[in-house]
Amino acid sequence: MTSTPETRSYGGDPAQVYDVLPPAAGAPTAAGTVVVVHGGFWRKGYDREHALPEAGAFAAAGFPVALVEYRRAGMPGGGVPGTLDDVRDVLASISSQPDLPRPLVLVGHSAGGHLVTWAAGQPWAAERGIAGVVSLAGVVDLGASDRLHLGSDAAREFVGTGPGTPSWTAADPMSSLPPRVPVRLVNGADDDTVPPEVADAYVLEAREAGGDVTVQVVPGADHMAVIDPDHPAFDTVLAAVRALLRSGH
Repeated sequence: MTSTPETRSYGGDPAQVYDVLPPAAGAPTAAGTVVVVHGGFWRKGYDREHALPEAGAFAAAGFPVALVEYRRAGMPGGGVPGTLDDVRDVLASISSQPDLPRPLVLVGHSAGGHLVTWAAGQPWAAERGIAGVVSLAGVVDLGASDRLHLGSDAAREFVGTGPGTPSWTAADPMSSLPPRVPVRLVNGADDDTVPPEVADAYVLEAREAGGDVTVQVVPGADHMAVIDPDHPAFDTVLAAVRALLRSGH
């Protein structure tokens, strides 16, 4: 059983919070913290509640967990740069908490996969104690998202502009290669919300730039399977997290 999450603030906005889930009693305690960043195409209609089963599964597996909320498009201060600022600031807060030990592994889904992959490319990634990131069906290439009109042009709504602007470049993981920490992409073969090919250019260019990037495409998994603790795809996610934490020590 996991304990009731404790909510902590990292800013003055009601969305600038994260829930702390301690490791489940009796579980072998992991040496490091999992930071869960939810998806929803960066929109205000999707909050962290739908990621609670995923976060709870990490806690049940013995990890201290921080489940992150952030300002989203359509909310005051949300979008670019506010959402990106929130990711930077929440990681600074989490990395300073004595009950959330380093190293950190960031696990993001969909838009959250974009945000953790963006974080991996930032100059402050290592100083936050990030051992690596796991992007689950992540929108890791904003240009590909735009060409495919994912989420009814969600990337343009998030950034506030189209490609080629400073805001777009600042928000696009493709613009900050190679990543400063390892990146593990886990995508569902049957995902028609963020198709696996969205990651192709990121993987190729990140590796060419010298980045430690791998990709796994899970057969029989759709967009939500990778955050469903009851789906076999979640075993792949747990294995990726454990491997990054081992390498981070």
